[in-house]
Amino acid sequence: MHAHRVFLDSSFWIAYRDARQTHHPQAREAVAVLFRERAQFVSTAFIFAETHATFARSQPVRERIIADFWENPLMHLAEVTDADHRKAIALLRQNGDQSYPFCDAISFVVIKRLGVRRVAAFDDHFRQFGGFEMVR
Repeated sequence: MHAHRVFLDSSFWIAYRDARQTHHPQAREAVAVLFRERAQFVSTAFIFAETHATFARSQPVRERIIADFWENPLMHLAEVTDADHRKAIALLRQNGDQSYPFCDAISFVVIKRLGVRRVAAFDDHFRQFGGFEMVR
């Protein structure tokens, strides 16, 4: 089961839902492949918030984003615990030379805690952090 779980970052969702994005064709192809693989999508409410904020001014896209995260049976929104928050802050302090934000640090901690090995993201911070396979 773990091999079929894929963490989806906001950079991936934004590329998937916005045809003007450079990585839009890659995101659409990746989703098609993930559907064929019967992958389970994993994300967090933090990722939802980032993605929703990007499309907040477009009601049709905003509604699709809400459905993507809250009504899609393939999507699992992982709970972010107090321990995850503390680990993310420790990660930011340990890696002060890196430029990734708190939301990404939360994602890294949740990915590790859940044992997710694959990540769909176009954000270089995920490659910078490493430790998982990037879906493109």
